[in-house]
This record gives sequence, C-alpha cells and structure tokens, in this order.
Amino acid sequence: MVNAYPFFGFTEDTLDFALFRPNFGARDRFTGLAYANMLDAQLDAVYSALGGLGFGDVEIVIAETGWPSIGEPWQVGVDVDNAAEYNRNLIRHVMSGVGTPLMPNRTFETYVFALFNEDLKPGPVSERNFGLFRADLTPVYDVGLLRTSQSGTPRMSEPLNPTEEMQWCMARTHVGLNALQASIDYVMVDASISEGVGLEVSEMID
Repeated sequence: MVNAYPFFGFTEDTLDFALFRPNFGARDRFTGLAYANMLDAQLDAVYSALGGLGFGDVEIVIAETGWPSIGEPWQVGVDVDNAAEYNRNLIRHVMSGVGTPLMPNRTFETYVFALFNEDLKPGPVSERNFGLFRADLTPVYDVGLLRTSQSGTPRMSEPLNPTEEMQWCMARTHVGLNALQASIDYVMVDASISEGVGLEVSEMID
C-alpha cells in the first residue's frame, strides 16, 4: 500500500504534469521510459524499489492520494478547481486499465484522501482541506458521487447496476431497541440536511 501524492512533488512548472493535463512529460534517464503524469512516476518508483529488494511483480494499492481545495495564500495550484480536476482525472486514469510504463495494462485499487475536511487538524491550512466534503457534510466539489434531484439538492449517484427490486435491512433478533436505534441514527443520516450524503428509508416496519 502506497501513499502517492503528486501534490507534494510538483512545482509551478510541473502543475500540468501533476494534474494529468496535457504536458511535455518526463523521461526517466535510467530506463528511458516516458511519463505523462507524476502519479505514474511515483508508482513506478515504488515498484522499482520493491523489485530491487527482491519482491518482484507485486500488486500496488494506492492507499492515499488527493489534492487540497484550500491552502496558504502563497501556495501555487491550491484551489477547488484543481482539487476537483485532480481527483476526477485520477479516477479516470487508475480505472482506465492503461497502467504505468513499468506496470502496463493494470487498474489500481485507489483510496482518495479524504472524504471529509479535518477542520481541527494542526499544521498548514492545506492539511485540513483535502476532503470531498466539509465537516458539516456539505460537498466541497463533486467527483461524480453526487446527483442532482428535482429539488436541486445534491444526492448520491445511483448504483452501477440498479435494480427495481426493493431492498430490506433486517435487525438481529437479540439486539435491543436502544442499540438498534443508535445504529439506525448512525447510518441513516437525514438526506435533507446532509446534502445527499445519507441514505433514505421509504418505510419502517415494526
């Protein structure tokens, strides 16, 4: 598992390279391989290092990657538009099956950092603003998780394979009412106040 952050490796001159935009690319002077984006270069650096340690052809999981939406006034490339662009292009790239120059024809299990901003986290402003959502559950930007309802409220996107069949949640018989209610309250966030983050329940049966 690898934490890969082009955000921490780019300069003003390599912003396009970090954001998966069209650019002149970079060539590895040792392998001669050409790279069109910084994430591939970071992943292949890890892959090459693992190979040097004798681990061979291992599957790499991107445990963390992301881009902040707010930063210090002096930070280049830190805004909502670039954060949204990075994560959208990231998802498209890792799911494309293209892979990297050293690991061609692969998809990568990837975890975007982070779901929520961390408003109480110490350190630079950017460290607190990697989230897709703010701490109050309102979205910072959409990477394809939200859909707009008739009322204009952002909602979670439909499943990839929707079905017309009704789905049921069944509680275990030995669970007490208080524990059951606490679990329901935890999972079923009211969609009307969570900007579509929560789940909806059409009917509850005793």
